[in-house]
Amino acid sequence: MAKDDVIETDGRVIEALPSTTFRVELANGHVVLCHIAGKMRMNKINILQGDKVKIELTPYSLDKGRIVYRYPRNEASQS
Repeated sequence: MAKDDVIETDGRVIEALPSTTFRVELANGHVVLCHIAGKMRMNKINILQGDKVKIELTPYSLDKGRIVYRYPRNEASQS
């Protein structure tokens, strides 16, 4: 699948699950099961409950996604 085929959206982490998996709630109220992208795992980016994140969804399955960016905590609290 090409990089252009993904759907990028923002959400908020509502629950941390085992093996670096998270439940993320989107702005429209939809809940998505997400895992951390490889570059975030390599750089040891820490994700906690309540963090605002950017996720990628495939057009084939809209209930699973990949977390590609965590917004800075001070920026996320202002919005």
